[in-house]
Amino acid sequence: MSLLNHSRYQALRTDLVAHPRVWLVTGVAGFIGSSILETLLDLGQTVVGLDDFSTGYQANIDDVLRAVPGGAGRFRLIEGDIRDLATCRRACAGVDYVLHQAALGSVPRSLDDPVASNQVNVDGTLNVFVAAREAGVRRVVYASSCAVYGDSDELPLSEDRPSRPLSPYAATKAANEMYAMAFARSFGAEIIGLRYFNIFGRRQDPNGAYAAVIPRWVASLLQDEPCRIYGDGETSRDFCHVANVVQANLLAATTSDPKAINRVYNVACGETTSLNELFASIKHSLRPIVPSIDEASPIYEEFRQGDIRQSSANISDTRRLLGFEPTVRLKEGLVEALAWYARAAGVVDSKAVA
Repeated sequence: MSLLNHSRYQALRTDLVAHPRVWLVTGVAGFIGSSILETLLDLGQTVVGLDDFSTGYQANIDDVLRAVPGGAGRFRLIEGDIRDLATCRRACAGVDYVLHQAALGSVPRSLDDPVASNQVNVDGTLNVFVAAREAGVRRVVYASSCAVYGDSDELPLSEDRPSRPLSPYAATKAANEMYAMAFARSFGAEIIGLRYFNIFGRRQDPNGAYAAVIPRWVASLLQDEPCRIYGDGETSRDFCHVANVVQANLLAATTSDPKAINRVYNVACGETTSLNELFASIKHSLRPIVPSIDEASPIYEEFRQGDIRQSSANISDTRRLLGFEPTVRLKEGLVEALAWYARAAGVVDSKAVA
């Protein structure tokens, strides 16, 4: 860990406490949005949250408000859809910064319904950009994705690598980046994109056809059900705990370095983990509370269309220009996340997770 970058983030947190600001978090009821909300409220900020609850949950917001005493008095929720420009305008009024997390995630979902993915991820994001510009918002930070890279034999992936989308979802995120560039050049807007790699953490939904791999596997193992691996298990990902995502959003929103603005950045840990290795790590962490865990083996199925084979991030620009430094790595992040999932599943001795 770079001690200099760590101190930069700590200095930012201190400054936010001393000089509170007003933030809009779209997708606030999702697991990433609610994590951002928790940190902002904990730092004494005022937050407007926007969500249509199509993929997010009121329970996530309630969990945050229980965790932050007095936070409810500095939080205002707007239930609405980013596909409605008037709603976006109402949400952006009086806001200093926009952290745009709302999206229809999932490659498989986009293959099933590419039109819906485009309407939410492209049309909705354009509405957020328009509303933020009209409201005089200082800066917009939006969630992009490592999916824009497609498959590449040249790892780790750097931001200057051309986009090669393999799915409609990836194409929507590439379109977001093009719109951000156009708004910067046409209107002088300050917009920063964050290419999330494989994010995990508390409040991530383990249910549904499009659930991410970590919460889905944990839920299956806790229920003594088989886990499915698409392919041979040697598919690799750069897994990144949500605390690192929160840090990147706050740093991107507030950086004063002109060279850092109107760019896209990788948000990851710069580490590669295969799905087979991930499965073994989850099994190890769950062993204290799942007696039959040693007998669990994954079921290997056909590789899914649109999935990327290998993925790992070069985060040197994110470190250099934003002062980003991952504070939670996969091992310790899994301990925290698995304990949360165990509690959510009603496992009494979830403190045994380690």
